[in-house]
Amino acid sequence: MKIPVGIPVFVAAAGTDPRFAKMVSRYLLSAGVWLIIASAVGLLEAFRLVNPELIADVEWLTFGRLRPVHTMTALFGWSSLALVGLAFYVVAKSAWLPMNEPLKKAEYFFANLALLLWNVGVGLGIVVMCGGDINSGREYREYPWYAMAPIFAAVGICGVIFYRLIARRRVEGIYISCWFVLAASFWVAIVVLMGYQTWWKVGLTDRIIDGYYIHNAVGMWFTPLAVGLTYYALPKLLNKPIYSYALGVLGFFAHLVFYTVIGTHHYIHTPIPAALQTTSVIFSVAMIVPVWASTGNFLMTMKGERLAISHSYSLPFIFVGTVGYGLASLQGSAESLPSVQEILHLTHYTVGHAHFAMYVFVTFLIWGCIYGLVPRMTGREPPVLLVGIHFWLALSGIAVYVVGLCAGGHVQGDSWVDGEPFMASVRKTIPYMVWRAVGGSLMMASHLLFFIALWRMRPGAFTMAFGDRS
Repeated sequence: MKIPVGIPVFVAAAGTDPRFAKMVSRYLLSAGVWLIIASAVGLLEAFRLVNPELIADVEWLTFGRLRPVHTMTALFGWSSLALVGLAFYVVAKSAWLPMNEPLKKAEYFFANLALLLWNVGVGLGIVVMCGGDINSGREYREYPWYAMAPIFAAVGICGVIFYRLIARRRVEGIYISCWFVLAASFWVAIVVLMGYQTWWKVGLTDRIIDGYYIHNAVGMWFTPLAVGLTYYALPKLLNKPIYSYALGVLGFFAHLVFYTVIGTHHYIHTPIPAALQTTSVIFSVAMIVPVWASTGNFLMTMKGERLAISHSYSLPFIFVGTVGYGLASLQGSAESLPSVQEILHLTHYTVGHAHFAMYVFVTFLIWGCIYGLVPRMTGREPPVLLVGIHFWLALSGIAVYVVGLCAGGHVQGDSWVDGEPFMASVRKTIPYMVWRAVGGSLMMASHLLFFIALWRMRPGAFTMAFGDRS
């Protein structure tokens, strides 16, 4: 019987440089703060869709300003910082570096500088967007360039540090986790540079680049980071090798080939050239190959480990995230088909799919990695009961949220196809907006519990072992 959490985390963490544990913890705690802020804003918007008059007279809290605040804070505040913080640990461990000094003195300085820049960028973005300065009409690019610039610089700094860690690895090969992490750092730089170039903002070209940016911000940043971290965390927690390294390599290169051109499937049935639309649909369906290469790899690694999963407080999150990865991709591939888009395009269904992908897939994998890896670095485990409540609140909340929005989106799309007045479709979807608010409330509660658990896992073993009270 394997019990992944049965190791004494104090012993596992005792050899870790306290500066490293504190630095990673700062990344994760910053991410947790942004998660609470993003969730609070999103919950307000969910209730406002039920009662549009809620706080309607405050200009800087209007829906058009808070909606990008919610999405950008969730993406670049919560998800990005959590993934990067975990990546520091995973890359150092995958490179077999001595944990008593995984980073050099200058690298600690620049890693902390990157965190400062990142938080400044996210905070500045929130303030200016609430004030009305929004890069409007460009999804996931709503930050003005001067708010995105510090984040872009921080990504570059972290990418260089990851490269330096891998370059001085103490093992001949480069583990697949390092492939994904390092590649994501440079892929996202290209995506942001293309997305923020001013000369693209002309006619159809702007829409094509918009589709490219939307999908590659997710697929070439969040996805490879989440998958790469899982390639390290899952075998580590199960104390067994990954099922197939070859499947990991297939997933990596197939992801690179197929994902970069699928963004135009957001603009099916538009004046964008038909050849580009068709190519995006074909490659969207082809994404089944890399996604299920990794999904199948993770599931086969977990095969026969039901008892271990049931005794772990981290593996259930990874299991849900793995299943979410596979199913969200299948949903996205189906949604790209022109016949499906005739009903579902621009409806609440798309919002449900986006949350399915970023929450069930990315966020659950982040939580699983945090609960599984952070105690090995800090010497502190979270309260098990708190983690269990967090898991079930988050899972039930997102289930209510996604099912409600996908069902409501189908009703909405059918109403449009039938030629009914727009307000008729709005009235028909009101019950589903109530379920959206209910699901969001459960998710918000789970996030508060997660932050408490995260705070309880902050570095502590070193205080007991070495008297370090700094």
